[in-house]
Amino acid sequence: MTVALNQDALDQLFNDARTHNGWLDKPVEEDFLRAVWDLTKMGPTSANCSPARIVFVVSAEAKERLKPSLIEGNVDKTMAAPVTAIIGSDQKFHDRLPELFPHADAKSWFEGNEPLIQTTAFRNATLQGAYFILAARALGLDCGPMSGFDNDAVDETFFAGTDVKSNFLCSIGYGSGENMFPRSPRLDFDDACSVV
Repeated sequence: MTVALNQDALDQLFNDARTHNGWLDKPVEEDFLRAVWDLTKMGPTSANCSPARIVFVVSAEAKERLKPSLIEGNVDKTMAAPVTAIIGSDQKFHDRLPELFPHADAKSWFEGNEPLIQTTAFRNATLQGAYFILAARALGLDCGPMSGFDNDAVDETFFAGTDVKSNFLCSIGYGSGENMFPRSPRLDFDDACSVV
């Protein structure tokens, strides 16, 4: 891991990548979704806790179930996307720690400590959501991550009977380039960072 990615790869992941609002009518096959996950899961999480749980909304029936939870401005673009991933966090992630982090009794760190569970689940599932975006881009897909939905409604519809809570949505597919905002400014190093 000593060789920097070339400029084309950096551009694909960051500089030229955009949040897409329009989509080509081109499906994303399940094997592709599995490949995105296989990269996503390799990103680091604390104690390898891996709390992210993803529901890939693909079928017309599933899209109709998702639709009522979306704010008006997100409906058309989400319905047009070949896939919308619901990125959630498992509030019982620690039950898998004996398997995922066998180096210590990590499960006991969390048992009975609800604030730590919630903070750890949210933080690390959010990290995994970011890895998900980069993995999809690395494999040639475009992404449209978004808030703007009713989390409780999504949880009731897609995570009922589980300990998973939705975090954010991310449509993926092949962007059409339509309805994109101009690139927004970013903060310079001196505005956002310090070296101490």
